[in-house]
Amino acid sequence: MEKAIIGKKVGMTQIFDEVGHVIPVTVIEAGPCTVVQKKTGEKDGYDAVQLGFQDVPERKLTKPEVGHLKKAGEGVLKKVLKEFKLEGSENFNVGDIIDCSMFTEGDRVDVTGISKGKGYAGVIKRHNAHRLKESHGTGPVHRHAGSMGSSTDPSRIFKGKIGAGHMGTEQVTVLNLDVVKVDSELGIIAVKGAIPGPKGSVVYVRNSVINVKEKGAGAAESRNPQKASGRNPQKASARNA
Repeated sequence: MEKAIIGKKVGMTQIFDEVGHVIPVTVIEAGPCTVVQKKTGEKDGYDAVQLGFQDVPERKLTKPEVGHLKKAGEGVLKKVLKEFKLEGSENFNVGDIIDCSMFTEGDRVDVTGISKGKGYAGVIKRHNAHRLKESHGTGPVHRHAGSMGSSTDPSRIFKGKIGAGHMGTEQVTVLNLDVVKVDSELGIIAVKGAIPGPKGSVVYVRNSVINVKEKGAGAAESRNPQKASGRNPQKASARNA
């Protein structure tokens, strides 16, 4: 069964494994989340569950939001809602409480969040563009975008052209992170590496979409016929033994 949860980024730290190696980790306050809505293939055309996170006063919600949330139970008022398409979602029921204990050490997860805002940035910082020449004729525009290439035809600039603008504050997903530690009492998950967003921002954690296959006995053998191991693996392995 696939897993998913909504959490809050606490910050980064480091922990030590059993042999003394330092592991940089990000601590996530994961859950508890409430199953607010359940979608099925017969009724909605697909299977999914909607989770709610962080309690919020009723006065801060609209009437449609309150009506939607109260279907999950009296007093279920959540600030953040997120829908996850999960295999095995039929095992969840509306009103169920999900916490970090559903994850275990060694799981691989994808973490989605909103990246830090960088404010207004020029084309060099935002898109890694090159500076213009600083010789004669360039003028005081060395860090400008330069010519846009528009002429009589098409007489406009196509969408997607790099330029200055708001940098950051974009949805970013970091794939295939290892769950290093799970603490059910504190309700936290420690994942190896960095995740997007500032401290206190909301993040979404779910099973990794990357299928990592363990290396088998013949994983090191080359398939390249130009190599000895590719022409005769037994002879190459016997020579290297």
